[in-house]
Amino acid sequence: MILPGKIARLYILDLGLFDVRGGERIIGIPAYLMQTDRGANILVDTGFPPEYLTDPDRADKDGLPRFGRLIDFSADQTAEGALALLGLAPADIDLVILTHGHIDHVGSLPLFAHAPIVLTTRERAEPAPLYFGNTRPIPWPDATYHCIDADTPVCEGLTLIPTPGHTPGHLSALVDLPDGRRVILAADAINRASEPDEAFADSMDPAASQASAARLMALMTPGATLIYGHEPSQWPVLPKAPQPL
Repeated sequence: MILPGKIARLYILDLGLFDVRGGERIIGIPAYLMQTDRGANILVDTGFPPEYLTDPDRADKDGLPRFGRLIDFSADQTAEGALALLGLAPADIDLVILTHGHIDHVGSLPLFAHAPIVLTTRERAEPAPLYFGNTRPIPWPDATYHCIDADTPVCEGLTLIPTPGHTPGHLSALVDLPDGRRVILAADAINRASEPDEAFADSMDPAASQASAARLMALMTPGATLIYGHEPSQWPVLPKAPQPL
C-alpha cells in the first residue's frame, strides 16, 4: 500500500471539451479526485496546460491544431479550477497518479510536483512526457516519482493496473467504493466504446491494447461501471464535481 486508509469518495473533474479533427467527434477531458477516509486527496491526471487560457499562441506552438481544438475550456476547467469547486487547492493534493504523458493528461503536472507522482516505469523512462506528436515542451517536474511495473494497491479500494498499448506505459485504475460499487477508470486503454471494434487503430501498439482491454473487461463485475477515456456518449451523463460519482 502507498497510502493508509480506504477510498471514501470519487469525483470526476470536468477539464473541458475538445473537437477532434474538425468535428469527427467531441470529447470530454476527465480527471479524477479520490478522497480516503484518512483525509488524503488523490488526483488522477491533470488535463491541458492552463497556459492555453492565457497564451493564444501556445496551442499552435504545441501543434495541437493538427489533432483538433479546445471548444470549452474555462478557468473552472483547469485542474486547479476544477479542484477549487471541491474547496481544494493544488497544495491539498497528497498523491498524483498519471495514466500517461499525453497533452490532455499531463498539462498541469508541474502544479503538483510537491506530491509524489505514481506512473509506470516505462512511461517515466521517456526523456519527457509524450505530450503530442514530436512536441515535448514540458519536462518531467522535479518531484518524487513512484514507478510501478505491476498491479499496485494504492490504498484499500484503489488498485493501479498497467495497461500498455495506447502508450507503452499506460496505466488504468480499479476503484471499489464503500457502497459496493466497482468503477474501472480505463483512461485511454479504452478510449471510447467503439475502439475494440476499430482494432485500436489510434494506439501505439494495437495488439497490446487489445490485451489490456480484455484484462479490464475481465474485471467487470455485475453492476460495475467502466469509464472510458473519451467516450462522447458517456461523458454528458457522468456526474461531475462537485457531485460525487
